[in-house]
Amino acid sequence: MAMYRKLGRTASQRKALLRSQVTALIANGKIKTTAAKAEEVQKIAERLITKAIREKDNFETVKVSAKVAKKDKDGRRVKQIIDKDTKAVLSETHRDENGKVKKIENGKTVTVYETVEKEIKKDLPSRLHARREMLKVLYPVVQGEGKKAKEVDLVAKLFDEIAPKYADRKGGYTRIVKIGLRKGDAAMEVLLELV
Repeated sequence: MAMYRKLGRTASQRKALLRSQVTALIANGKIKTTAAKAEEVQKIAERLITKAIREKDNFETVKVSAKVAKKDKDGRRVKQIIDKDTKAVLSETHRDENGKVKKIENGKTVTVYETVEKEIKKDLPSRLHARREMLKVLYPVVQGEGKKAKEVDLVAKLFDEIAPKYADRKGGYTRIVKIGLRKGDAAMEVLLELV
């Protein structure tokens, strides 16, 4: 990944460092680092944004039908009790007063599904290739904690948010602002941010 500077690291360490910093830049919009690292990260980030701009409109929309679990007013899945042998519906009422699913002797509880029409974006071959090239560089990002943890699709963010913002620009998507010398080793610290 680093074509010019070694940054005092082995190849695998350097690659991991630059990947993590590019991922943080795309996810957060700015990072604080040293000047040498920032210049290397800037090269990689600008290439990714250029790819995203080039391929941002290269998709087709396709209608797809999907099976989705039906939900009741409380947001829980609707269940039916059907006969194990004949598959006939034995009971539409599926919960008792406490909210527990009822049990019937020869019955089996199944979730009720409904078919929903959705429109999805289908990447054309060159956009798919660009997406995979971006995924080679970007690490997966998870925001939130515990059950609320959600994986952020940074490639979609590049295509849908960042590329339209810079569509009329011919380069220079990031800027480096000098902060000053770091206290411990007097290295020049900078702020690398998306313009």
